[in-house]
Amino acid sequence: MTSIDGKQTAQQIREELTLEVARIKEQGGKVPHLAAILVGNDPASEAYVRNKVKDCEQVGYGSTLVRFAPDITQAALLAKIEEINQDDDIDGVIVQLPLPDHINPEKITFAIDPKKDVDGFHPTNVGRMAKGLPTYISATPLGILQLLERYKIETAGKHCVVIGRSDIVGTPMSILMSRKAYPGNCTVTICHSRTQNMATITLQADIIIAAIGKAHFVTADMVKEGAIVIDVGINRVEDASKKSGFALTGDVDFDSVAEKCSYITPVPGGVGPMTRAALLYNTMLAAKGEVY
Repeated sequence: MTSIDGKQTAQQIREELTLEVARIKEQGGKVPHLAAILVGNDPASEAYVRNKVKDCEQVGYGSTLVRFAPDITQAALLAKIEEINQDDDIDGVIVQLPLPDHINPEKITFAIDPKKDVDGFHPTNVGRMAKGLPTYISATPLGILQLLERYKIETAGKHCVVIGRSDIVGTPMSILMSRKAYPGNCTVTICHSRTQNMATITLQADIIIAAIGKAHFVTADMVKEGAIVIDVGINRVEDASKKSGFALTGDVDFDSVAEKCSYITPVPGGVGPMTRAALLYNTMLAAKGEVY
């Protein structure tokens, strides 16, 4: 069994991007610049955005953090997004989710210029992904593709079972793994909360991508020998031994499943770090104009 080290792979990507920024500066080019919009003071969102700004600083990108109180109007937020859309110095923009209940997240997502949508959530970029055109692939799916590619995991002709059908992970992963590319060329099955007899399906899988948001959902009796298991889940479970009172765990029962796998991602340290690295990768694409 090989444990796929997302932390190390993400660091490798950041080092590559740092060298690319140095080359851009030497040639007098445009240094990538990412803007992040944070509404409210949710601790998890605060930490996530803070890490994104830190990542930008580490690789040499410019970054702008725009903060708004939780009672900002939707109209004011849309106006700020349009201002950023028109700012030629800013290459990519993200709006940290979730947003307050009075703001429609779809309207906010749709308002972002697709050319600056480095989160890959805009319908234009989702459609381009589905058509196999150059686009910004949303960060978690892109991070998974990078792990498969950098670990040289064969995917062509394999049966890939994706557990979960969210717009952010499950659905795009099903499209990406079935496309005519590497990683890809899989036969793909999507399982979700309404799937019956799920174990009979997952036991056929050469590759399992678990993104259902339930701790330890995938157990050893659901996985065949030699399978590749990518665990996207990040769940809090009570753990009195931890100072915080909880531990982070994935959607896969790692200890029992790992014994049967050829490759598996741990939680934490697997897909999570790759999501942040993928956002930096997309921002570089935007700055260099390699998508549009």
